[in-house]
Amino acid sequence: MSAETQVVVAERWLSESVRRVFEAEGFSPAAAGRVADVLVGADLAGVTSHGTMLVPMYVDRLRTGSVSRREEGEVVHRHGAVAVLDAHHALGQLTGHQAMALAIESAGEHGLGMTVVRHAFHFGRASSYAEQAAAAGCIGIAMSNTRPLMPAPGGAEPVVGNNPLAIVAPTPAGPVALDMALSEAALGKIRLAEAAGTPIPETWATDAAGNPTTDAAEAVAGMLLPTGGPKGFGLALMVDVLTGVLSGGASGAGVRGLYADMSVPNDCAHMFLAIHVGHFGDAAGFDQRVGALMDFVVGSRPRDGVPSVVLPGQRESERAQQQRAEGVVLPRAVLEALRATADEVGASLPEGAAA
Repeated sequence: MSAETQVVVAERWLSESVRRVFEAEGFSPAAAGRVADVLVGADLAGVTSHGTMLVPMYVDRLRTGSVSRREEGEVVHRHGAVAVLDAHHALGQLTGHQAMALAIESAGEHGLGMTVVRHAFHFGRASSYAEQAAAAGCIGIAMSNTRPLMPAPGGAEPVVGNNPLAIVAPTPAGPVALDMALSEAALGKIRLAEAAGTPIPETWATDAAGNPTTDAAEAVAGMLLPTGGPKGFGLALMVDVLTGVLSGGASGAGVRGLYADMSVPNDCAHMFLAIHVGHFGDAAGFDQRVGALMDFVVGSRPRDGVPSVVLPGQRESERAQQQRAEGVVLPRAVLEALRATADEVGASLPEGAAA
C-alpha cells in the first residue's frame, strides 16, 4: 500500500470515532465502546479486514433491521458447564463477549465452560474472545461459521465457510494466540485487494468456474481455497458442526453473506470454550511448563537469512504495540468511509485524527 493510499491516525481518536458512530445508532456508551475496542484492536494488529472498514456495513445492517440493537443475547439453556445463547442477530462483539463471560464463569466452577451462540452476527477477530479467557487464567477457544465459500475436495460449488478459529493460551510472558481463518486467505483481504486494484496469489481463491485466479474481483465472485487442502476443508466442516449444528442455529447454506442482501440476517453461529488451567493441577506448574515450551520454541535455531523464530500471534502483538505508540495505519478509503458513515448517522467525530 503506497503512502498516497494510506493514512496514520491516533488510536484514541479512532476508538472514540467508532464509539460515537454506534452511540449515534442508539447503543449505550459501554456497548458502543466494546464494539470499538474489538474493531480497532484488529486494526492495531494489522488485520484491517476485521477492523474499522466494517463500520459502514454494520450500520447499513442496523438500519435495514438485519442486525438488532440488542446489547445482550438470550440465555435459552444453561446446565452445568454448558450454555446456549440466542443472539437474536445482535452485534457479535456484544454477544461474543457475553458468551465467553458465561464460559469463563462456568470454567471457574467446573474447570471447563462452553457457550454456543445461534442466530448470531459477525464478531470480528476470533482471538478477541479467546484473549478474554486468557486474561481470566483460562485457555480460550473461539470459532464461528460463515456462509459457504469453499468447495469440498473435488467439488465445484461452495459448501462450507472459511470458519475462523482462535486458541489463546496464557503464559508468564503474555498470551500466545493462534487466530486463523480456514481458507488460505480471508475474504476481507481479497476485498481490500479488489478495492486497491491489486492482484492476489493464485493459491487464495478460484473464479466462479473453480479455476485458480489472481484477479481479486473474480475471486470475490468465485470461491476461496482451504488452507492445507482437504485437511483445512475437514476442519472447517467440523467448525460448522460445533457452531451452527450444535447450537441449533444455521449451518451450511443457511448462513448468509455479510455483503449480500443487507436486509437478510447473517445468521451465523459461534462457539466459545474456556479451560481453567488451575483445575488441572497446580496453576503455577502450568505457568512453568508453558513458559518452558515457549522458550524452547523461540530458542530454536532459525534457518539462514531469518533473524529469529516467532510464536503464533507474536507479529500481530508487536505490531499492535508499535501502532499504539506511533498511530494506526489505515487505508485512506477506510477513513473516508468512516467519516461518511459518521455524517450519515449524525455523529460528530473528535478533532485531531493525526497520530
